[in-house]
Amino acid sequence: MSGRKDFSNSEEVPPIDLHGLVRELFPINRSLTGAGVRETLAILARHVQLEVREVPSGTAVLDWQVPLEWNIRGATVRTLDGRCLVDFARNNLHVVGYSKPIHREVSRAELAQHVHTLPQQPELIPYRTGYFADDWGFCITDNLWQKMQDETYRIDIDSDLSPGSLTYGEFFLPGELSDEVLITAHICHPSLANDNLSGIAVAVALAMRQAQRQRRLGFRVLFIPATIGAITWLAHNENHLDRILHGLVLTCVGDAGRFHYKQSRSGAPIDGAMAHVLRHSGHPHEIMAFNPYGYDERQFCSPAFDLPMGCLMRSVHGTFPEYHTSADNPDFVKPEALDQSYAVVASLLDLLDANRTYVRTDGRGEPQLGRRGLYRAIAGQKEAGGATQMDLLWVLNLADGKSSLLEMADRAEISFHRIQSAARLALEANLIREVIRD
Repeated sequence: MSGRKDFSNSEEVPPIDLHGLVRELFPINRSLTGAGVRETLAILARHVQLEVREVPSGTAVLDWQVPLEWNIRGATVRTLDGRCLVDFARNNLHVVGYSKPIHREVSRAELAQHVHTLPQQPELIPYRTGYFADDWGFCITDNLWQKMQDETYRIDIDSDLSPGSLTYGEFFLPGELSDEVLITAHICHPSLANDNLSGIAVAVALAMRQAQRQRRLGFRVLFIPATIGAITWLAHNENHLDRILHGLVLTCVGDAGRFHYKQSRSGAPIDGAMAHVLRHSGHPHEIMAFNPYGYDERQFCSPAFDLPMGCLMRSVHGTFPEYHTSADNPDFVKPEALDQSYAVVASLLDLLDANRTYVRTDGRGEPQLGRRGLYRAIAGQKEAGGATQMDLLWVLNLADGKSSLLEMADRAEISFHRIQSAARLALEANLIREVIRD
């Protein structure tokens, strides 16, 4: 699907070099917890006023507990004569996330029980985790593993699992209303660029953008470890969730694939808003129905919460060959794709903030446009690519106190920008007034 590009900010330039931020964050080892997460959040805090939260290990959060904190300083696999074959310092994907410490000699047969490779992609290192496994492991290329035929190897993983905390970042901008838009990006993956340094970079740029704008809706961004981070935030904010009017999970938004939007569980208004933005963006895209597998939308949309959260991706997780491998590097992420993703979500935020409901001040029949100077105003709008007479007639007919501007635009099959321009003319002529939501 694609449509005519007529959104006024569809080519908006991000306030920072998105690809540069991805490159800066790429070497850092991140996991559910630990020093790498804090280092990453410290870099993000240079760009936005981030509140860093620490939740102690063992804290009960819904049906879960905050895990022990994991930190790693190094890891190697060596031959008995001292040759280093695998080194965590060269690629932090080499160690299974949350591996416990180990320092001993092991047989190749035992090592094989702890080695992960990709036989179908023999030159790539896989990404694997064992958050609750109480185990250890290495991830290496299959080519290397096939060459490793010694009977015994020296294994060292210098890590620790100890009481600490789960760390996440939160950014909030109040609006004129108490209602909020929530954007989230998971921050628990190590050196993987598309999944999800792309989402982190775009979210930071959006936070910088919104901080410079007058907002009707509040704007909140979460940088959280996947699953347990969302569950922890939900557990600590149950009394305030009714403020979230719209929400979006950002992930895998940096590759060159078409856009994919996964709808919310219950058909929230953001589904229609994102579909409208994508339809008028000019970019190929696909709308996907909700399912309970994926990223943190499945936590936010769990039954007792059922928040109005969708998920925006380019290529869908698990469907591209670079996914969760060493090929998901900064070269795989494209600067132009990051910029497009930023512009699409920026358009979405503008739409959500401007989407209002109006009612005619006198709905009895069609008002006379000529004596109000609206024909001249429309002529000026048309020259600037704005509203037409038909757009204005749609507004005047659908301003019934029930139809939002987005619903008007979709029914008239025009962009939100045009229906908004028409509504502005009608409002200035005192033909409509805003309906204030309780």
